[in-house]
Amino acid sequence: MRQSLSTLLFVLNGMFISAALAPAVSADTLTPFRATYTANLDAGVELNANAYRELRQQDDGTWIFDSTADAVVARQHEASHFTYSDDQIQPLKYRYERKLLGRERLVDLKFNWAKSRVTTTVEEKPWSMKIPDGTQDKLSYQLQLRLDLAAGKKELVYEVADGGLLSEYRFRVIGEETVETPAGKFNALKVERVRGEDAKRTTHLWFAPELEYLIVKLYQVESDGKEYGLLLNQLENR
Repeated sequence: MRQSLSTLLFVLNGMFISAALAPAVSADTLTPFRATYTANLDAGVELNANAYRELRQQDDGTWIFDSTADAVVARQHEASHFTYSDDQIQPLKYRYERKLLGRERLVDLKFNWAKSRVTTTVEEKPWSMKIPDGTQDKLSYQLQLRLDLAAGKKELVYEVADGGLLSEYRFRVIGEETVETPAGKFNALKVERVRGEDAKRTTHLWFAPELEYLIVKLYQVESDGKEYGLLLNQLENR
């Protein structure tokens, strides 16, 4: 049960979700929003959860992207503080908090672009590593993904600061489909997460161009056969 709850939160609030309103991605601006998703897990017992996403701009012109997922006795929260210019998101700080059946985990990242380094702190133990230009955190890259889809890219690759490591996240557009959600019916681009040839986990995402490449659906199958579903539930301007 612990593993199933943890994975459901990860799907809701991890590297796959990039929820935003239709105006939130354009050639030269971001627009504040709040979005809600619902998800379920087929793991022998029925587990349900909700995810809430909010994008807001600060007085100094920087941005905060918050994401919270709740599933009964588990809660996960992420926040990315970043700048945005010339279609490029550049993270400044990232924070990850998870509470699962009484156990907690806290991770902080701070980016120093003058020195091309990021410092990761887990349980008050910091370590630093060098990063290339364009590196994202595990939340900011999701907005960058939508910007790149809006720019017409079909193959998408991101270097992501991931728990003290530098990970490469790959995606590709594989087609178009119509998707029905509680928020309506949409024509969507179908995108898959690209993993190694022997990978047993599969992930597919559907982005709606009419909503400026908002993700409207996700379907994932874990290596153990468990299935996860995610659908857009509600959008609102802030």
